[in-house]
Amino acid sequence: MNYKKKSIRDVSFAGKKVLLRVDFNVPLDKTTHEITNDKRIRAALPTIRYLLDDGAALIVCSHLGKPKKDPDAKTNLTLRRVAVRFAELLGKPVGFAEDTIGPDAKAKAAALRPGEVLLLENTRFDPREEKNDPEFSRELASMADVYVSDAFGAVHRAHASTAGVADYLPAYCGFLVEKELTALGGAIDDPKRPLVAVLGGAKVADKLAVIENLLKKADTLIIGGGMAFTFLKAKGYETGDSLLDAEKVDYCKNMLAKAEESGVKLLLPVDVVVADRFAADAGSKVVAADAIPAGWQGLDIGPETQKLFGDAVKSAGTVIWNGPMGVFEFPKFAKGTEAVAAAMAECPGVTVVGGGDSASAIEKMGYADKVTHVSTGGGASLEFMEGKELPGVACLLDK
Repeated sequence: MNYKKKSIRDVSFAGKKVLLRVDFNVPLDKTTHEITNDKRIRAALPTIRYLLDDGAALIVCSHLGKPKKDPDAKTNLTLRRVAVRFAELLGKPVGFAEDTIGPDAKAKAAALRPGEVLLLENTRFDPREEKNDPEFSRELASMADVYVSDAFGAVHRAHASTAGVADYLPAYCGFLVEKELTALGGAIDDPKRPLVAVLGGAKVADKLAVIENLLKKADTLIIGGGMAFTFLKAKGYETGDSLLDAEKVDYCKNMLAKAEESGVKLLLPVDVVVADRFAADAGSKVVAADAIPAGWQGLDIGPETQKLFGDAVKSAGTVIWNGPMGVFEFPKFAKGTEAVAAAMAECPGVTVVGGGDSASAIEKMGYADKVTHVSTGGGASLEFMEGKELPGVACLLDK
């Protein structure tokens, strides 16, 4: 996939109507449905201010939640309250359309002047959005002259507002998407060597394509988290009651052989923190990776492994990290994840955290501002690391 795309820096927006796709899929309180964290709105502001300063009239669209699963979606998942917070953060009025491509949106978009902002209602209120329906895409595009994508968290989905509209409008990336493509694309396809990839998380099945893609690119591949136990089983070790992807043991054997053939160093835990049950206050002890007792389960990497993984990370030219090293939600079993986060912060090379749980962990542990880039898109960054073509990126104009 070509990740070198034209950005909003490459064109003038003076006097143009811009359809801007953002990620305002903000977390909401389960009872009041008020916004509990406005980070995603704040993240879009640099692109929004740049376009307004350049003389654009801005039609902003986003999805919010999963309306198909909520019978009261029209009340609970409306973007109306997002429009209020958006206006407060932007420091200027934001118009709100009661629909996405209906009469209200069309009339308000037609009346929009340069420097003004209009937020459309939740794109997913129309079932044609997720089907990438050409008619819906065309109607959405008909309100604007140019399309800008700045919702990296949604670019792996071929929806009307993330990909379909680019069939009808010239399409550019905003600053957020540009930053993601530069950081992830550079780290995977043009890294400073050695490239160290750290993979964690629960299941091998979730990371099959990532493991295969990174085995072709990395100098060192580190496997931690729950998925490490399937690799340890593949080496003939007993894993007790640890998480195991039994159907993937042969796959792991194959990956270990592939790493050896291609000269990639594949690091697995040498010691683990085992627990007598899955609980925050479980009894625990450190054992060698090949000596996990029956009835015990591995919930974190041990101190020797923390040093082994940490040393590899600190000496890298480029590091990509996706997935925690243990059950980091339990403080007692978060030390391995914290050790990798601290090593990332110490690494003088390029350090990229690939979204999802590892992004939450590094933020929670206070290291987010000490790494080169923390991805905002869990699913999108994972698919990028798999080497997949992302529909919402492929549709943008190439540099």
